[in-house]
Amino acid sequence: MSEQRAGRARTSRSTRSAAGEEHLRGAEQAAERACRSLSKLIRHRPEGVSAVSRTDDGWQVDIDVLELPRIPDTTSLLATYEVDIDEDGSLLRYRRVRRYRRGQADT
Repeated sequence: MSEQRAGRARTSRSTRSAAGEEHLRGAEQAAERACRSLSKLIRHRPEGVSAVSRTDDGWQVDIDVLELPRIPDTTSLLATYEVDIDEDGSLLRYRRVRRYRRGQADT
């Protein structure tokens, strides 16, 4: 039993950085952290996540954001932001890569 506890302790320590910050556990947690960081900076509400991928430095997350609500809603303007975060979930950079109407389909 003590071996199991020691194993768990090693596992939890292995997810921490040298500074003691906890690393992100997976794509879902990376997406949540990226959405939170981006919405604080651009003051727009995230609509969803369209891609999450692992990089050498951490994670890259594509986030769809409602930038300009309109009536009818199918004419609202949305944008896709590419957000890079490190292993600890800190924002490294972001940029808008696409702007489109809600009802517009990719071609």
